[in-house]
Amino acid sequence: MSETKVILEDKVRQEWVDYNGHMNDAEYVRVFSWGVDRFMKLIGITDEFREENHYTIYTMETHVCYLNELKEGEPIEVHLQMLDYDAKRAHVFFELYGPEGRRAATSEQMLMGIDQSTGRPGPFPEEIFIQVEELGASYKPSEKPDEAGRVIGIRRKK
Repeated sequence: MSETKVILEDKVRQEWVDYNGHMNDAEYVRVFSWGVDRFMKLIGITDEFREENHYTIYTMETHVCYLNELKEGEPIEVHLQMLDYDAKRAHVFFELYGPEGRRAATSEQMLMGIDQSTGRPGPFPEEIFIQVEELGASYKPSEKPDEAGRVIGIRRKK
């Protein structure tokens, strides 16, 4: 059993590089958003499924940690771990890797299943929930990643 699943491979594109000479922070978020799209396809929420069943996933909360710079042309991979899930939510953890396995960023996300006909949260359809359970069983980390569950704030010395 592997703890992570590679769900996206690409490279840093020229238009993603900012005035600091590295990948812009917004582009890290874009790549993680593509990770959500890949997650949806993995569990069976394809374009066709969405149209036929009026069901999708929304991102409810996200926490991004920037760990290393990425430069133009460098290869990138997004890895997925399932921290938790229930009948209508998936708590996922993405890691963005650069060259030579260098960890560049993480994104902890709470995803919610949405019934598009009502615009309200709705439980995963059975065939989708089965796939969520399988990912949860196969890609749950043995230890919570350091960046998961963090609270942002300025630590004051006493």
